[in-house]
Amino acid sequence: MLKPIENAARERKALGGLWHFAVDADGCGRDQRWWLTLLAESCATTRDIAVPASYNDLFPDAAIRDHVGDVWYQTEVRAPAAWLEQRVVLRFDAATHRATVWLDDIEVLHHEGGYTPFEADVTHLLQAGKAHRLTVCVNNELHWHTIPPGRVITLPDGRKRQQVFHDFFNYAGLHRPVWLYSTPKTYIADLTVVTHWAKDTGAGTVDFKVEIAGNSSAKLSTQVILRDTQGCEVGRSDGHSGRIAVPHATPWQPGKAYLYTLEVEHGNDRYSVAVGLRSIEVRDSQFLINGEPFYFTGFGKHEDSAVRGKAHDDALMVHDFALLDWVGANSFRTSHYPYAEEVLDFADAQGIVVIDETAAVGMNMEIARKLAGASDLPDELYSEDAISSRTQANHLKAIRELVARDKNHACVVMWSIGNEPDLRPKGSGEYFAPLLAATKQLDPSRPITLVNVMMVGPEQDTVAHLQDVICLNRYWGWYIEGGDLLAAEQGLEADLKAWAAKHPGKPIVITEYGADTMPGLHSIAPVMWSESYQSELLAMHGRVFDRIPAVVGEHVWNFADFATSQGIMRVGGNKKGVFTRERQPKAAAHVLRQRWQTLSV
Repeated sequence: MLKPIENAARERKALGGLWHFAVDADGCGRDQRWWLTLLAESCATTRDIAVPASYNDLFPDAAIRDHVGDVWYQTEVRAPAAWLEQRVVLRFDAATHRATVWLDDIEVLHHEGGYTPFEADVTHLLQAGKAHRLTVCVNNELHWHTIPPGRVITLPDGRKRQQVFHDFFNYAGLHRPVWLYSTPKTYIADLTVVTHWAKDTGAGTVDFKVEIAGNSSAKLSTQVILRDTQGCEVGRSDGHSGRIAVPHATPWQPGKAYLYTLEVEHGNDRYSVAVGLRSIEVRDSQFLINGEPFYFTGFGKHEDSAVRGKAHDDALMVHDFALLDWVGANSFRTSHYPYAEEVLDFADAQGIVVIDETAAVGMNMEIARKLAGASDLPDELYSEDAISSRTQANHLKAIRELVARDKNHACVVMWSIGNEPDLRPKGSGEYFAPLLAATKQLDPSRPITLVNVMMVGPEQDTVAHLQDVICLNRYWGWYIEGGDLLAAEQGLEADLKAWAAKHPGKPIVITEYGADTMPGLHSIAPVMWSESYQSELLAMHGRVFDRIPAVVGEHVWNFADFATSQGIMRVGGNKKGVFTRERQPKAAAHVLRQRWQTLSV
């Protein structure tokens, strides 16, 4: 699915701003068909809401913040008269976690999955000069079959409570842009680009595949042109698929991005994408980018900020990337869901490397019991009562939508199909093996991984042998051997050596490690929760990583403090950030800056 762009053939109209909003506290909106009229006429209480934004923190109302079920959005849309000779598409960049959309009285869309786009051709429903009523019902419930999974329970007083099995707040709503855009009637429906750059010759290639849709019977030619940053043509090809050779190519490199532009022309339609020529390879316990060993330095992150929740914000994005540069980070993981595509566009332009992850987090009964406070969960994790064949089908759908959206981004160097599942129980291999295989089939050009949880050792992991890279989340010195950094150092080193011995030749990336830290809490001796302890814990990990040749990367958990569900473990959210939620550095940020700038020399 191609994102909306503007050029001589296409236009787009952002539908963001203030919409009308209603919380469906009684769950009656669908039965009463609220989409058939104005929300103010359908329900007792409506208010204005910002789009894009998560709705939870916008109002001083706990009932809205913790609401479980449907909420309703409504606005008016009007297509420019000139568009009505074109194909007109309504697109949502995301709706968490599912949405049903009506244009006037007609249902035009339904989508499951909170972090990938969905759209519909609405040309036949639009009239010149008419304002059309756009209504969206968004539901935030998580169940065993959803990605991510969760469970909704009904309390004795009739209220619903969402039990989440992951450790971040269940923000919901329309937290990414909504668009109306136009294309010609016969149009470029999809474009797939795979690039390569050879270190020994300096030559590059761009393999492309173009999909055309529409009802034109004319035999129209397809031209594909590659241009450099100056707009000069460096190669071209005809047809729906082919290869453009660039004998003397400038590669896309971490920290030094160079982006060509690939232009596709078909009939009256035009589409272009930024293209970075680079090669990725996993060989002999090394992760190679352009034939050079690459060492990941950076973070697990979250789309999370005060008031906005998970809403994408360009200003915050620019600031976060500036902090990544300041601290010496060269990469991050989209933990634990696909981020807004604008983030990947910016990573392409800034030369930041990305591990791109689906929203499959929380597939772990032991963690679920702790986070949800639930003692009555099913006995078997991988069963039709819990993580089931229906879950697997939704998981595969999430992988397909992630790859379809992000396949052309140079910054994306690896697919992660999930975070911290329990890979010990019966059925875990049967669940994940087909998903790993499907990911590799969808995109053979990138390595694949599945992030391992600390409780699953190398002898217990049922699918590590199917992964190109071993990604490990490890909390030595915090959840294990907390407060004893000497014992934690010994345990961590033994742990990593065991993984390297079990899977020789596979590189290891530490995708999470860290400690909760209250900003401003200091101590002479390193005491847990103090800035001193976080600094020394991170420094200890760095020493161990340097002693394990198979370790090719370190991602601290987390870039910044973030919101979580309420609980006695989390005072004001997760405090493992190296930066506060307001993006102020803790002492550990300076420790990492010194280490990472030294590593980059």
